[in-house]
Amino acid sequence: MYDVVIIGSGPAGLSAAVYARRAKLKTLVIEKAGYSGGQIVNTSDVDNYLGLQGIDGFEMAMKFRSHAEHFEAEFLDAEVLNIKDNQDDGFIIILKGENEIITKSIIVATGAGYSKLGIVGEAEYTGKGVSYCATCDGAFYREKIAAVVGGGDVALEDALYLANMASKVYLIHRRDELRGAKSLQDKVFATENIEFIPNTIVEKINGADGIVSSITIKNIKSAEVKNVDINGIFVAIGMKPESSFVKGLVDMDSSGYIVAGEDGATSRNGIFVAGDVRTKKLRQVITAVSDGANAVASVEKYLRDLK
Repeated sequence: MYDVVIIGSGPAGLSAAVYARRAKLKTLVIEKAGYSGGQIVNTSDVDNYLGLQGIDGFEMAMKFRSHAEHFEAEFLDAEVLNIKDNQDDGFIIILKGENEIITKSIIVATGAGYSKLGIVGEAEYTGKGVSYCATCDGAFYREKIAAVVGGGDVALEDALYLANMASKVYLIHRRDELRGAKSLQDKVFATENIEFIPNTIVEKINGADGIVSSITIKNIKSAEVKNVDINGIFVAIGMKPESSFVKGLVDMDSSGYIVAGEDGATSRNGIFVAGDVRTKKLRQVITAVSDGANAVASVEKYLRDLK
């Protein structure tokens, strides 16, 4: 019987592991990917984490993992399929392969994945000019040329954010009209260094010397294909939270994010949430780490109340 099982070992999960072990809780971290760190392992430079400016994402992930291991958190490579109530106390976590784990409480820290374009060059240049987070990587494109792909609120916000730094921003959308809020559209169209390219898809991401140098785009109405020189491309076509295994067990919003405040408490007693899978405005490494600490504080209170 564990005091707490943490599902996911990105920044939120590893932060929770450190705080849980420092609180002397019997702790297990389950990770299905086979490695820790979540999305940051694919980032070449993390420039906005306090005190670790310019650190490689993989190196940061290993530092986080090492910190949790220092406090003797247990780790298990496995995939969680389901969670059910334990007849005596707590929960039974069902793993792929029909193994089971029993725990008094759970922290879900499985994160959310960015939707991908699925085109040539995207995987190759991720972290080398391909980004999914303008607030994370925008500072690298001061006085450079950037492209944003998408037409919703996030894409428009990313374009406006980048326009404050980049010399030019292309906003590329497959439809002839943007989907984002009218107020954001008005700001985009009023910003001189943003150029809206409608009815267009990105077919390929091209590079030179190991970094993005241009994109190949196609107008879906005229079928015209051309290359556009850029330094970076930001994909903003949505995110998908990794929460399907707790569907029906905790409250979620319409997109599948688990509903919880900063204390991480979900609608189900004993189940807490931390990181990008939680409903919140800002999804960054630093907010994920904060979530992990907050969730453990809530777990400690929950366990005290059980006694």
